[in-house]
Amino acid sequence: MTKTAGGNNAYHNFNNDFLHIKDVNERRRLALAEVDRAPFGWYHIRAILVAGVGFFTDSYDIFTVSLLTLMLGIVYYPGVGKMPTTSDTAIKMATSAGTVIGQVGFGTLADIVGRKQMYGLELILIIIATLAQALTSSSPSMNIVGVIIFWRILQGVGIGGDYPLSSIITSEFATTKWRGAMMGAVFAMQGLGQLGAAFVMLFITLGFKKSLEPAPTLATCTGDCGVAVDQMWRILIGFGAVPGCIALYYRLTIPETPRYTFDVQMDVEKASADAEAYLKGETEGKPDTVAQAITQQTAQNKLEIPKASWSDFFRHYSKRKNAMLLAGTALSWCFLDIAYYGVSLNNATILDVIGYSTNNAKNTYEILYNTAIGNMIIVLAGAVPGYWVTVFTVDTIGRKPIQFMGFGILTVLFVVMGFAYDKLSPKGLLAIFVLAQFFFNFGPNATTFIVPGECFPTRYRSTSHGISAAMGKIGSIIGSSAIAPLRTRGATPGNPNPWMDHVLEIYALFMLLGLGTTAMIVETKRKTLEELAGEYDMSDEETASSTDNKAEGEVPAVRGANGGGGSDDQIRQHA
Repeated sequence: MTKTAGGNNAYHNFNNDFLHIKDVNERRRLALAEVDRAPFGWYHIRAILVAGVGFFTDSYDIFTVSLLTLMLGIVYYPGVGKMPTTSDTAIKMATSAGTVIGQVGFGTLADIVGRKQMYGLELILIIIATLAQALTSSSPSMNIVGVIIFWRILQGVGIGGDYPLSSIITSEFATTKWRGAMMGAVFAMQGLGQLGAAFVMLFITLGFKKSLEPAPTLATCTGDCGVAVDQMWRILIGFGAVPGCIALYYRLTIPETPRYTFDVQMDVEKASADAEAYLKGETEGKPDTVAQAITQQTAQNKLEIPKASWSDFFRHYSKRKNAMLLAGTALSWCFLDIAYYGVSLNNATILDVIGYSTNNAKNTYEILYNTAIGNMIIVLAGAVPGYWVTVFTVDTIGRKPIQFMGFGILTVLFVVMGFAYDKLSPKGLLAIFVLAQFFFNFGPNATTFIVPGECFPTRYRSTSHGISAAMGKIGSIIGSSAIAPLRTRGATPGNPNPWMDHVLEIYALFMLLGLGTTAMIVETKRKTLEELAGEYDMSDEETASSTDNKAEGEVPAVRGANGGGGSDDQIRQHA
């Protein structure tokens, strides 16, 4: 057996330990068992970091858009100090629109051409679009807003592609026992991305302090102050490309996931070789080409896995059980994001409550400084702790209970905020807001990402996750562009947001609907992906396999991570 030239310390390859086994179904079971029951190690941590860098970058880019529009207003609208509402909204919605395209497009392509072929391309697109934004300027023939929108749409396509790819690659390479924690840790990088954006904003504000202090308001920030802000937003946006550049090599050299090679390509020799190489830290396995061709031809006829096709896709989801599962993951994500993105409208109120209001700032420096500090405190107070509590509990409590709990508590919190909005003190609003941030992330914001990466069959796992994620992003567009603006209905100079209480009540309704859609998903805790997909599960056939093996004088096969049995040496000595 020769080794391939691919692989890295984050994604290892499996050399084919089961080449001598003639039964292709048995070989598949044994190779996947080695993936599922592998002890949690450093290569799992490195895989989390490589996949998580994408979500760090995604969150950083999305989070900085409000800071971007703030500074673009200062630079390109002198004397006014802010962008027109239509331009501000268009820039913010551009990323979301591109994300929907990327989630569906990359998700589908990853099932058609493979995970390896697509992973890294979305990160390249993000890096290019990020750097292009940082170098963008206006000209007599081009408006800065239009150019920024163009690049943010492309950036959104890359961000959208990262959702299904990072989720399913982590899922298919993860040990069954800690799969939820690994996927949760990848998603938790979003919180660190938000925190990173606030820190970068703080540092560059401190760095340009002398240039910013002379301007008493944003509208008067011209001359040296305007040049400083122009440099600041370019640094802020451009820095988002740095983490992606660091992780790009590891993504481009990833081996194909053994499950995709087995179940879609039906290349048993290559899959088992890749599985072994993954654990050893190599790029990919190199099976014997003659044996590979012979076994692949046999697998086409004998492997117990349905072949992927459009007709099979529609047949699969024409079954009520499968359609309900997809509807459950997609609608849960949609209902969540309607409120999750809409609740950020309360940031101005919260910043005022905690003493970092921009209303009392004496100059441009204090406005930008208070904005950075305020956002940092909000992220640290609720979002980051919520993410990591999920990581440490999702494999013990389970996905479905956490999602039920999160939607339930959020329903109560939004009902309280909505119906008692005028009666709550500022400190009461702050406390409820922080709790909402916590239970968004120790709740459906994490589980709606994890479950779609586990519960669908390999041949449609990426497509189904992409559809679910796209529904979530559509929900965010509805929440921030259709429902949120209702808060200004009937506005007066003394009361700019008279309908805010009703908007919060609408969000409470969607959280309640989320409870109903959660009932449609399945619990995936410590079950193999094959068991969840209704395909062959090693734990189900251990007894039969052991009987057959004893009759042939072989060592019994082992179960996946959710079952015991056998050592690694026993696997390698099989037959």
